[in-house]
Amino acid sequence: MLAGDELRLCASELLTNVIQHVGEGTPVTVRVTARHAGTVRLAVTDPDPRVWPVLREAADGAESGRGLGLVEAVAVRWGVEQGPYGKTVWCELRAGAGGAQGGAFGT
Repeated sequence: MLAGDELRLCASELLTNVIQHVGEGTPVTVRVTARHAGTVRLAVTDPDPRVWPVLREAADGAESGRGLGLVEAVAVRWGVEQGPYGKTVWCELRAGAGGAQGGAFGT
């Protein structure tokens, strides 16, 4: 999987978590920043400090519950930070082939 595909997958999963667990129409801030050591950081901030993501194993046949597992599988690392007006869920991805220098993150 190209790094741009991984970024889009993680963005989709983190935004879907906000919609499903905080609510549709919730205002979010999405930031993508190049980091040192060849990584790119994706951060999704929402205003609800009470609803934190939990990595869990989805039951066989379940239609949900795999999102953070996918993020964990493709990210170098991920986590959650409490802020003054909500929380930020973030992940860092390698900017490898087709990554930030190749322009794939913007497509």
